[in-house]
Amino acid sequence: MVVLSQPLVENVSHIKTCKHNNTTSDHVYTGIIPVIDLLDPEANNLIIKACQEFGFFKVVNHGVPIETITKLENESINFFNLSQIEKDKVGPAKPFGYGNKRIGSNGDVGWVEYLLFTTNPELNHNKSITIPGNSLLFWGLVNEYISAVRNMGCMVLEMIAEGLNIEPKNILSRMLSDEKSDSCFRLNHYPPYPELLQALSGRNLIGFGEHTDPQVISVGRSNSTSGLQISLKDGTWISVPPDPYSFFINVGDSLQAISNGRFMSVRHRVVADSLKARVSMVYFGGPPLSEKIAPLSSLMEDPNEQILYNDFTWSEYKTSAYKTRLGDNRLSLFEKNAQS
Repeated sequence: MVVLSQPLVENVSHIKTCKHNNTTSDHVYTGIIPVIDLLDPEANNLIIKACQEFGFFKVVNHGVPIETITKLENESINFFNLSQIEKDKVGPAKPFGYGNKRIGSNGDVGWVEYLLFTTNPELNHNKSITIPGNSLLFWGLVNEYISAVRNMGCMVLEMIAEGLNIEPKNILSRMLSDEKSDSCFRLNHYPPYPELLQALSGRNLIGFGEHTDPQVISVGRSNSTSGLQISLKDGTWISVPPDPYSFFINVGDSLQAISNGRFMSVRHRVVADSLKARVSMVYFGGPPLSEKIAPLSSLMEDPNEQILYNDFTWSEYKTSAYKTRLGDNRLSLFEKNAQS
C-alpha cells in the first residue's frame, strides 16, 4: 500500500469559490484577472496596482514570438507522449530532470509529470540530461524560449521600478539578467485523470498543490486547458481562464520581501481536468545565490514604516524553502517577529 502524505484529491466542499451575483460557482470567472497590455502607456501603473491587489496579472503584446511558443509546446508534448520507460531515463529529478507525481523531497505529490531545468549556463545539471529523439533540437527550442521569456520578465520588472519611481531602472531586472541568475524552467504535463478517479463524484484532483513561488517573479503560460487557480486576499479561489498566446506573471516571495510587503506573493494551484491534458511552461526568475534580499532603501522613505523582514540571501532562502512542504508559508520564517 502506498500512503500519500498529501492527498491528490480535495473535496469540493472545502474549496472557497468565487461569489458573483449572489451565487457560488466553480465556473471560470474572467472579469477579475488584471490584463496588462505592455504597449499601454499606463502599463507601469497598472502593473503596480495588480501586484498590490492580486500578486498576479496577465500580459498581452509581450513580444515573445508565437512560433517560439508553439514549437516548444509541440516538442514537449512529443516527450510526454513517450513510453514511461523512455521518460524515466531522464529522471529522477534531483531536482533537475524528469519527475512524475512526486513534487520535491518532502512528501508532496500531484497529478503531474514535469521536466525541470536550470537556466544558469555555468551549472552542469542540464548537460547530463539527454532528451530522447532530437535532443539538440529540443535544447535549442528551450534556450530560445527561455531567452525570450527572460527578456519579457526583465521588461516587466523595469516597468515595476518605473511605476515605483525607484532608480536605477534595472534595480530589479538585473537579478534575472545577471549571468549568475539562479533561475529555472519547468515544463508541466497534467494528464486527464482515469475513470477510476473520475468516479469519485464531487471531488477535484489536485495536479499541483497550493503554494507560492519563492523567486522574484514567475512567467507562465499553458495550452487551452484550464486548471490554474489563484487565491485572493480573502482566501477565495478563482479559476484563471487559459490563453495559449498570453503570459501570466506571479509575484514571488522574494519580490514580496523586496517591496516590504507592498506586493503579495500569490498563492496558486492547479486542478487536473478529467478529459483534456494540460501543458504549461513556467520560467522562475531568481536572483544570484549571493544576492541580498531586503526591502529597497529607496522605498523606505517614511521613517515610521516598519521593516517586515530580516535580510537574507537568496541561497539562504532557497535552502530554507527546500526543507518545507509545498503549501508552507516560507516567508514567515524570515519575518522580523518570527521566533528564532
